[in-house]
Amino acid sequence: MEADIFEYHKEECSVDTESFQGERRKLIQPTSLKDPKLEKLKEALVDWINGTLKPEHIVVQSLEEDLYDGLVLHHLLSRLANVHLPVEDIALTIAAQTHKLEIVLEELDKRLGLQDSSQIKWNTKLIHNKDLLATVHLLVAMARRFQRELELPSNVKVEVVTVEVSSSGIKSTVQTEVLTEDNNTGSDSSSSTEREDPIEQLLKLEAHKVNTVKKAILHFVNQNMSTVGLQVTDMDKQFADGVILLLLIGQLEGFFIPLCEFSLTPVNHSEMLHNVTLALDLLNDVGLHLSSVNPQDIVSQDVAATMKVLYALFKKHKEK
Repeated sequence: MEADIFEYHKEECSVDTESFQGERRKLIQPTSLKDPKLEKLKEALVDWINGTLKPEHIVVQSLEEDLYDGLVLHHLLSRLANVHLPVEDIALTIAAQTHKLEIVLEELDKRLGLQDSSQIKWNTKLIHNKDLLATVHLLVAMARRFQRELELPSNVKVEVVTVEVSSSGIKSTVQTEVLTEDNNTGSDSSSSTEREDPIEQLLKLEAHKVNTVKKAILHFVNQNMSTVGLQVTDMDKQFADGVILLLLIGQLEGFFIPLCEFSLTPVNHSEMLHNVTLALDLLNDVGLHLSSVNPQDIVSQDVAATMKVLYALFKKHKEK
């Protein structure tokens, strides 16, 4: 192990150490970078970001390469917390990018409730320098705060080398850093249960309990669709083409969806998929983030997917 660490330091410290003299830097060990658990966590975070920002046609492929300029973090903050900051959308220069990051991260830290600076494992310089460790810490904190039902790989840990450069030389220590907690122990187990989607929990119960909830949701749907002369009797089949779902969203949210935007009488799979995708995009626009729902699942009459969407609408509007 000592030999491996030495070689790693030798490789990393071959750069100009004067550029960060007096600083402490954390570097993920190469062996940890290849850990399958870390890879799965990175993939889960990329999927979450892309699902959240799909209506804005923003696609992330690499956590290190695609988040450093602040654009993605800015749009995530806007989507997840409905916060709109006075910053330019695209920052091209280093100065503009770091300025934007400072504003976005300052607001994020407030929203995350991190008053104690010792709890914050990221900063403008680290994110702009494409530091993977800091970027993952930030994204995990955002997911835990804004989308608790999101399932991330548990018990992800990495070996980290902390390097401190001074006039007397280089000092380094090795430690294990936790990226996500173990959901099978103590309070983390209960928090994992709380994050689990309520529909997933429901479908594990007895059939009569599931049917009771289905009836309540259908009653809610029919109450709101009666004004347009429609009645739903089969939750899965009648929502599969996206038409009733779009009409329901328009009715509940108080806006008209132009008929040219969707197919009122879809005749093939492509048209149905277009309708359902549009419906999920509209839900994102009104603050209902359902990144775990795939449009294809609703078209395929998946019970869980359809119920997740309807339950989200039911939960939001039942008291109105």
